[in-house]
Amino acid sequence: MLSGISLLFTIIVIELIFLYKKKGKQLPWNEIITNINSGHIMVWLFRGLILFAYNFISVNYSLSYFEQIPIYLQWTLVIIGWDFCFYWSHRFHHTLDLLWKIHHTHHQPEHFNLSLGIRNSWYQPISSFPFFSILAFSGVPTEQFILASGIHYFVQVYNHNSFINKSGFLEKILMTPSHHRVHHGTNKEYLGKNLGGTFIIWDKLFGTFQKELNDVKIKYGTLDNINPKNPFWANMAPFFKSFLTKKDDKKNKKQTQESKSYYTVTGSFFLFLLFLVYINYEHVWSFESLAPLFIIIFSGTISLGSISNGEKMGLIVWSILTIPASILFIIIMGIEDPVLLLVLCAIITHGLVGLRSLLKFKSF
Repeated sequence: MLSGISLLFTIIVIELIFLYKKKGKQLPWNEIITNINSGHIMVWLFRGLILFAYNFISVNYSLSYFEQIPIYLQWTLVIIGWDFCFYWSHRFHHTLDLLWKIHHTHHQPEHFNLSLGIRNSWYQPISSFPFFSILAFSGVPTEQFILASGIHYFVQVYNHNSFINKSGFLEKILMTPSHHRVHHGTNKEYLGKNLGGTFIIWDKLFGTFQKELNDVKIKYGTLDNINPKNPFWANMAPFFKSFLTKKDDKKNKKQTQESKSYYTVTGSFFLFLLFLVYINYEHVWSFESLAPLFIIIFSGTISLGSISNGEKMGLIVWSILTIPASILFIIIMGIEDPVLLLVLCAIITHGLVGLRSLLKFKSF
């Protein structure tokens, strides 16, 4: 899992370099930062809870339909069944108001690239669980569910990428980038279309398929134009729209255009590395050891979002987290792992750069 996330992040960086160097596109850095810094630690926490719930159902309430099926047929059914559950979960997240408020976070970005693929609501694992619990009740073991999930989620790297325009014969089978661009469009022709995860067959069976039209330029984002650059509001704004009007949103966009993106880009990168460290030690460290790391990552996510909005308070919180909090964590925990020390030293150095600016009363 850790190597897969590391590979995904590497591919995202390669795509951004490609878009900038080869295609000459002006990168929407503040949006990309929000995508990368969207609070993966919260999603990871809630996924842990739903895996616990899934395993509990699988062990205690399974109907054991899979026990007598040959292993190759098991995997075939699990791969297809997982995607079938995803389709209906996704469809209900686009049709029921409460579920849409959760899924809204993923659709906020106004540009289509790989970083969009990792921007998800903190609450998505919980709201999706009832649909996937069907597999647990059917007897799909937890290990098979986790591996099938990993396979399907990694396909999101393919269908969110901006390298590929058309995919030939795969357009008839898979959820290709072309099909998924349609899904993210707010054009009236595209709303509520192409809801599958890996396979396009469900959309064709249940009437939600729409081919990408050559004469329709896709407009990305959401109809309400809410696209906060702070991860907290990215997740909460759909529930409290009165606090984030279009006028305020335009003001935020203006602020983010004026902010220097390099600081939040590097901060998000170091924070992502710390998130990978958290995953690596999750099953080794005690709760008491993991909790401070969780607080640094989560609070750092919010403060970097505030810095991206040009807010001085974000820089103050970030300085506290990266300098005294990180140093105390190293001392109290007696950190000796060279990789973790290197990441924490990079974060401390990053905080010192921000502190220097803060003391000069400048704003990133």
